This record gives sequence, C-alpha cells and structure tokens, in this order.
Amino acid sequence: MRSFLVARWSRQLLDTLAIRVQFLGTPPTQGLLVANHVSWIDIFAINASATTTFLAKDEIRGWPVIGWLAERAGTLFLERGSRSAAQRARQRLVDELRAGSRIGVFPEGATSFGEHVLPFHGALFQSAIDAGARVAPVMLRYSDGQGQPTSAAAYVGDTSLWQCVRNIAAAKGLTVHIMFLPALDSAGSDRRHLAHRSHQAISHALARAAHPQPAGST
Repeated sequence: MRSFLVARWSRQLLDTLAIRVQFLGTPPTQGLLVANHVSWIDIFAINASATTTFLAKDEIRGWPVIGWLAERAGTLFLERGSRSAAQRARQRLVDELRAGSRIGVFPEGATSFGEHVLPFHGALFQSAIDAGARVAPVMLRYSDGQGQPTSAAAYVGDTSLWQCVRNIAAAKGLTVHIMFLPALDSAGSDRRHLAHRSHQAISHALARAAHPQPAGST
C-alpha cells in the first residue's frame, strides 16, 4: 500500500510541475541503487515508477511539502556531522538490503548541473558489500522541450529551494530521463572498485545520451 501511495504522490508532484519522466531499462527489485544527483526532483522521479527507500540529508525533512512527502516515503535521513549517526545509517542500510529492500543513494554527496558525474564517495558502497547485495547504477539527465540538455532543474550552489521551483515552473517541456543500467555484483569487490565501476557506467551512459550517434553508425 505504501509503495502505491509513494508512486502516486510522486507522479502528482511531477504532474503539478509539468515534468515528464522517461524510463529506460528495468529497475531491480532489490539492492543498492546508485545515481548521479542533479535535483531534489531526482528522488520523486525514480519513485514515480520504481518505489525506492532513499538515504537523504536531514535538512530535507524540514522542507515544505517536499519534506512531508519524503518522510512518508520512508526516506532514511542522515544527520550531518555525527559519526554515530553515520554509523547508525550505515547499519540501517545493511539491514534493509539484507531484508531485500531497494535502497537509493547519491554517492556524489552533492548535486551538479548534470553535465558530468562528480566523483563518487566509496563509503556508501560498503553497505552493499556487507549485505551481499548487488549495486545498480542509475543515470539521470534532464532535457528541455527540444530534447536538449538543460540545467533548469539543477539545485546547486546558492540556489534556494524556491528559486529552483521557479526555474522548473518556468521551463517548457522539461523531461527527466532515467536509465537503469546493468547491476554489478558486490561479491569479491571492495568499495572503491564498486564506486569506480558505477561511476564509469553512469558517466558513459550520460555521455552517450548527450552525444547520440547518427542512425547506422557504429
């Protein structure tokens, strides 16, 4: 029931903001989803079709409407600056993954304009190794009404939440593209290796999407 409600709330939010969502690939039923991070919209875009429990920074809990939705979607909030809180969050991730949940994280640790993938922090991948779970890279990108890359949804730097919402509302034909890439086995890997392979897969997918080859080319 909760999955149904989360998907419905997410779709309603995206419809209100006139954001279309296009999916490619098949989301895994369980495991650790790792995605590049552009906007606060990312979580709701993925949840619109593949309901996922996300790890997010604690401040999102206090955001109007969005925080309410995130909390009711079962988001795991990470307290900043607390080693004990980070340890509790890591153990919670391990427990959820062992139970067969689908958990989503953003290993960049920050948002970007979406043109490139920032370096991945390896710590979050340790939970997949400890739980014996697979890691599923997910590529996110945003395009405008002409299908060109756009930073309209980017929530970066000094941009406030409401400035970001206004930018999104002013954009025409905004679409978020979500590509589920082949999952990686965590067995026998260390976290740096998993982070590197995931980063490489998402970076290559983003580059191909931004510069598609002409039909008939090889």
